Amino acid sequence: MKTATLLTERLRSHRLSAPTRTVTDAAHHMLAVQSQDFTAGRWALAARTRGPVRLRDVDRAFDRGDLVRAWTMRGTLHTVPARDLGWMLEVTAARQRQQAVSRHRQLGIDDSMVATAVRALTPQLRDGGRTRAEVFEILEGVGIDPTGQRGIHLLFTLTIDGLICQGPVAARAGITRDQRFVLAEEHIREHTRPADPLAELFVRYIDGHGPAAVADFAWWSGLTLGQSREAVERAAGRVDEVDEGLFVSLQRPRRATGATTVHALPAFDEYYISYADRTTVCAPEHLAIVGPGKNGMVRATIVEQGRVIGCWTHASATRDLPPELFVEPAEPAAVEAALARFAHFAGD
Repeated sequence: MKTATLLTERLRSHRLSAPTRTVTDAAHHMLAVQSQDFTAGRWALAARTRGPVRLRDVDRAFDRGDLVRAWTMRGTLHTVPARDLGWMLEVTAARQRQQAVSRHRQLGIDDSMVATAVRALTPQLRDGGRTRAEVFEILEGVGIDPTGQRGIHLLFTLTIDGLICQGPVAARAGITRDQRFVLAEEHIREHTRPADPLAELFVRYIDGHGPAAVADFAWWSGLTLGQSREAVERAAGRVDEVDEGLFVSLQRPRRATGATTVHALPAFDEYYISYADRTTVCAPEHLAIVGPGKNGMVRATIVEQGRVIGCWTHASATRDLPPELFVEPAEPAAVEAALARFAHFAGD
């Protein structure tokens, strides 16, 4: 597949040139949006939605229980449709648990500590849940020191075990970055389970990220190459192999009339991060600028015609400061408009 065609198809799959009607529609289409930076994860959904979406529009979807945030793959927080969380963890939890064994041993996290945490937190997370700070206070009250990442790893464990997730957004002035941890069985009203969860994970990945290859799916899902190849085999007939080893969705969204050519995408955006090889969308000489860096950070990007041409920050956009461009844009006004859309999203 020619690069220009691949970029056009990915922009459609990511709903950047074919935005959805609502943020929940965007979340359903993407299945999982990387969200360890909560503001970035919320903007990732808004950027894939038609119209002038505001931060509070995304927050309402969390408050309603349509969306949750959880460690769904690679030990990384993602925003997912609440009804899909259970079957996704059915596929990915074992691999995440295996990858965390060494770190949990270092932190002294064992079955006894997990059981103590479950007993302490279960009654406290009912009726609206608790913030992370409040959860850590509860853990301290039963003799568990949450510092040194111990608390976070316990929350990770309880999440992949299916007990908890992050739901309603904590009410605060300005842009809040905190959510309440809630009991999954109490908070999630509707559960779906596909006939073949492993195949479904691959199909949904391709729907939201294609064209992509098995190596891309393996990186994104955190599964082994063997598991990923099995997923491809079990999904036969549900995706289209347009080139050898390159898959696209059977039903691709229609490009919106007058769709913008420039997008201000957040840190860790799926358009950049969710592939084993990112040189298709970003020139090799610019990869180190975007990331991941030594600290694991991946910067927010300016994308024009499907290619990364620069970086920006949330703060610079809201203060109307210019982005850091390493390629001269063909449409400077479109770059300004993309950043202005984020500023509107984040405004009061």
